[in-house]
Amino acid sequence: MTTWRIVRIVAGTFILLSLALGIPGSPLFLSPWWLAFTAFVGANLLQSGFTRCCLTEQLLRKAGIEPGC
Repeated sequence: MTTWRIVRIVAGTFILLSLALGIPGSPLFLSPWWLAFTAFVGANLLQSGFTRCCLTEQLLRKAGIEPGC
């Protein structure tokens, strides 16, 4: 598995989990403040799309994960 795929899996997991924890109708609801985490992940995805700089991907590369698509 490449860094590209891992970053997207992690981001998708964080978004779905934070939505489950932040939406009042969810059985996992804890606090609406979890939606701020959803916005943070989305902002980081947007930023990395423009700058091609992603901290998670850099950390995965340093851990020895193969870069690429």
